[in-house]
Amino acid sequence: MTLEYPLWKKAIIFVVLAFGLLYSLPNIYPQDPAVQISASRNAVLDEATKEKVQGDLERAKIAFKSIELSDKRLLVRLVDGETQLRVSEMLRASLGENYSVALNLASTVPNWLSAVGANPMTLGLDLQGGVHFLMEVDSKAVIEAGDERLIDDIKTMLRDKNIRGTAVRAADGVLVTLRNDDDRRKAAGEIAGLAAGVQLLDVPGAADSFPLSVKVPQETRIAAMDQVIEQNLSTLRNRINALGVAEPVIQRQGASRIAVQLPGVQDTAAAKKILGATATLEYRLSDVENAGRIQDVLQTGRSPAGSKLYFTREGQPVLLSRRVIAQGDEIVTATSTIDPDSGTPAVSIRLNDAGGQKMLRVTEENVGRPLAVVFIERIPETKIIDGKEVRTARMKEEVISIANIREPFGKHFQTTGLEKGEADELALLLRAGSLSAPIDIVEERIIGPSLGADNIKSGVRAVLYSFGFVMAFFVIYYKMFGVVTNLSVLLNLLLVVAVMSLFGATLTLPGLAGIALTVGMSVDANVLINERIREELRGGTSPLASIAIGYEKASGTILDANITALLGGVALFSFGSGPIRGFALSLCVGILTSMYTAVSVSRGIASLFYSGRKKLARLSI
Repeated sequence: MTLEYPLWKKAIIFVVLAFGLLYSLPNIYPQDPAVQISASRNAVLDEATKEKVQGDLERAKIAFKSIELSDKRLLVRLVDGETQLRVSEMLRASLGENYSVALNLASTVPNWLSAVGANPMTLGLDLQGGVHFLMEVDSKAVIEAGDERLIDDIKTMLRDKNIRGTAVRAADGVLVTLRNDDDRRKAAGEIAGLAAGVQLLDVPGAADSFPLSVKVPQETRIAAMDQVIEQNLSTLRNRINALGVAEPVIQRQGASRIAVQLPGVQDTAAAKKILGATATLEYRLSDVENAGRIQDVLQTGRSPAGSKLYFTREGQPVLLSRRVIAQGDEIVTATSTIDPDSGTPAVSIRLNDAGGQKMLRVTEENVGRPLAVVFIERIPETKIIDGKEVRTARMKEEVISIANIREPFGKHFQTTGLEKGEADELALLLRAGSLSAPIDIVEERIIGPSLGADNIKSGVRAVLYSFGFVMAFFVIYYKMFGVVTNLSVLLNLLLVVAVMSLFGATLTLPGLAGIALTVGMSVDANVLINERIREELRGGTSPLASIAIGYEKASGTILDANITALLGGVALFSFGSGPIRGFALSLCVGILTSMYTAVSVSRGIASLFYSGRKKLARLSI
């Protein structure tokens, strides 16, 4: 058996080495602490804004690396994290509410590396810093919404079946009041078919009323809560994807809570605004028949049947139909744009088929009639009552646009009346979908970049120490083949970093532990090879043949052992979450690269050292 190694395999090793060096190189470039400024409302970012920021920094005698202006942001690169916090507070006060000032970490990777797709690994929350939110779904709102839907269904049924009666919310469900006992029995049968699983009970009433209690079982409420949380999880994922956060963690905790981790995000205000927002739109026809009664409605507080009083942003009262033509859950996509006619910000909207058909039918029937767009937002509020923190919320409903229907339209149309920042934000929220139930942030934590940097130092130190101990041991124990082992393990470490960087994998603190473990597993494969070579030498086989036989016979064992470990890593990645997935990812990548480096690369290095020595008498092993 010969030790000769084909030239094409040696060429592959050099290509792999070049790949590892190129795509791991970006990770040596540190990120600059930076402050990112973006415009909101009607503000603009231009050279004047840049000069103002620069002047503020110079007057405060704050050193900075650079100020970079682009179409969407102004980036101020700073020297350290403490200066970053100081500058962000100063610029928030200086620029005012029309600008959003956020903390950021700016890349310093050269453009030529980025041009070939060589970028540093994305760091997780524990290494990069970021924000952690614990959110709680408003279970009371879920129950109320379910009861309201049941009431609407019952009212519709009573109207369709010509049964005279009323339906209102009760403590544990819905109370339906009928005119006689026959109607009660008839309604009970219809409700039983309408809402499966509800409990129907006759309750005493006045002489001329026959109440029917419709109780919703607890199991039904729990199932509804589960469905709402799953829908909210999906909506939050869409919103976070729209924010561009890499590798966020969004998972359910307990019966009604959701945990969200956003690596790299330091501006909690901006994150909370997007995550917890419940803004949506409703399209309603104007009640032109009762337009002259607005003053009476203002004085009495009673709106005509089928109408509801709203106010425009300018404070003008307007009566709108209670019938909703289309609303947020019927919106397929929304894009912030500019209205070509007025040149003002707008949101281009596309409805689903059902919403588009309703909109087309209503606009065909009401050409010339005003159509209003109602902007609805739930604003959380926290009050201190009797020394305790009480979370409440208020609903903000305002008419942002009202205009005559000039011609029928269906799925595609534009909504105007918004400021630039509002249009961008509303488009994002509508694209992501409306929350099925309001959520409140009950806990928030910020992990600063400095703490993340300490974690990186500790993790890297652990990997380097483990690698250093391994190198020293192998050189002492296996001599020259210890050097071969160290070179292959070093390339394995380089490849792990390169592969994770190329595919945009997220590195976490458990991920660093996984890399340290793969160093040990790579070493284990080389131990099998070295010990096999020793066995052949002890059996009287020539040195060159011992090397060839050692690699050949150890390869099968190495393959079996690594595939077994790889299956375990795949299972951890598939069924785990959060830190477990980070550990499993680096472990799987490390196993795959170690199989190649232990068998192919180390043999190539051994061939380079020994294949030309035909009269080799002994091995240093």
